Parts: sequence; C-alpha cells; structure tokens
Amino acid sequence: MLPFRQVDVFSAAPLLGNPVAVVHDADGLDDETMAAFARWTNLSETTFLLASTTPGADYRLRIWTPGGELPFAGHPTLGSAHAWLEAGGVPAGDDVVQECGAGLVRLRRDGAGRLSFQAPPLTRSGPVSATDLGAIGRALRLPESAVVESTWIDNGPGWVGVLLDSADAVLALDPDFAAFGDLKIGVVGPYDEGPLAVEVRAFCPGYGPAEDPVTGSLNAGIGQWLAGSRLPSSYVAGQGTVLGRAGRVHVRREGQEVWVGGDTRTTIVGAVGLDA
Repeated sequence: MLPFRQVDVFSAAPLLGNPVAVVHDADGLDDETMAAFARWTNLSETTFLLASTTPGADYRLRIWTPGGELPFAGHPTLGSAHAWLEAGGVPAGDDVVQECGAGLVRLRRDGAGRLSFQAPPLTRSGPVSATDLGAIGRALRLPESAVVESTWIDNGPGWVGVLLDSADAVLALDPDFAAFGDLKIGVVGPYDEGPLAVEVRAFCPGYGPAEDPVTGSLNAGIGQWLAGSRLPSSYVAGQGTVLGRAGRVHVRREGQEVWVGGDTRTTIVGAVGLDA
C-alpha cells in the first residue's frame, strides 16, 4: 500500500476548487500502472511523487490525465507540493523545487501563505494562424469578430489563448466539443468591477473532462501574455463558475517572472494498493 492524498486546489472553501489525486513513494510503479490509476480516478490529473533525479530538485513529479502524461500542469504542481510538505517533506533551500517533464519548477509561499509556482517558459508562443483561428471559432461557436486577441501560450499541455471582450461572453460559451480535434483552448474575459479581474475557462476534451474546473498551467500562460499589459501586474482570476466551482487563481508578475498561486486543502488521506 502506498500513501495517498487528494487535495483541493484553488479554493479557500471546501470542495469548490479542482481536486488532484497524489500518490506518494511511487518510484516502484511502472507507466502502465500510473496510466491505469489516472483513468480510474477520472480526475483531470493524478500525480505520482518520486525521488528526484536532478541535482537541486526536492522531488520528481509525474502528472497523468485520463488520456496520457503531461510534462507540466499547474493545479497538480500546487496540490502535490502541498501533499509533499504535509507528509513531512523539507526543501533543501528556501524554495521547494519540483522536477517534472518541463524541467525544474520553483514553488514558495506568497504573502498570504498560499503556495505559488513560477510559471515555466512557454514551449510555443506567438500568433495564431488564420487556419487555426477558423478552427477555434468553429470549436467555440464564435465569429472571428468576437476574438479580441489570440496567441499560443503553451507551457506543456498545448494551450492557445483567446481573449474575449467580457467575462459574460466567456461564461456564455457553449463549445462544440466534437469540433476540437487536438485543440486545447483557454478563454479569458475581463470583469468591469469587483474582486475578480477576469473569468477563465479551459477546454481540453482530448485529456478527459471536456472542461477543466480550474487550471494553473493555463492561468500561468495567460499571466505571461496579459499581466502588466491588458491586465494589472497582480490580479485574481475566477474559473469553474459554470461547473459549480469557485476557483480563485492569484497571478502576479515580478519583473520577467510570473507566479501563480492558490489555496490548497487536503480532503482525503489514505493508502492505495498499487504496489501489490
């Protein structure tokens, strides 16, 4: 039996964020077992904590969706760091350093005590082609004129970012998931006033759930794209509203670095029989 935690990420209130399943001491598990357990949990992500293989890393993390493995994802990074620390993990330095498929990711507590991760470099950025914009419009059931701006903001999962003119427009979206193909689309729109700067939705039907409740990697890419320009250098994004969640993602730009944080809360502690 291996130690197990399920952690709710990006909400201060119970059961309103995005859960991640975390298996500790997973060095003896093979890829087939990890993939099978991720399909069985049927969460947007399931993670496995292993001993680090890179100097300077405190642990290694493997991140699986029901559809396959990811090099990086945000809410699993925060939730797994929370689980590792809660289980007695002690970082070697001032920051927690996670090794994953995207390289080394630093985490720290922000001024409110929330865990935050430093957004990793984008693996794909820049303009979206007219062909891709047409496919995005069909997938979102939107005319091209409704898109204020778009760009690739891929840090591993494959995100393309789409800016609409309002949070209401984001909340009203009714995508055609059959038209997505391989697209993973993140949509963002501003609020006129209130505690939230923007509403975000993440559509990724190829990974399992067609819409992810609250998404750290997407919000990291949006922060690298918009924080300090169209958005303040520090802001809070809402996500998951249409799914009955209350995700709150805290984004801040510090010079060239973007940090993404949120509340984390353990909801389940136990053991799983994956090593039998």
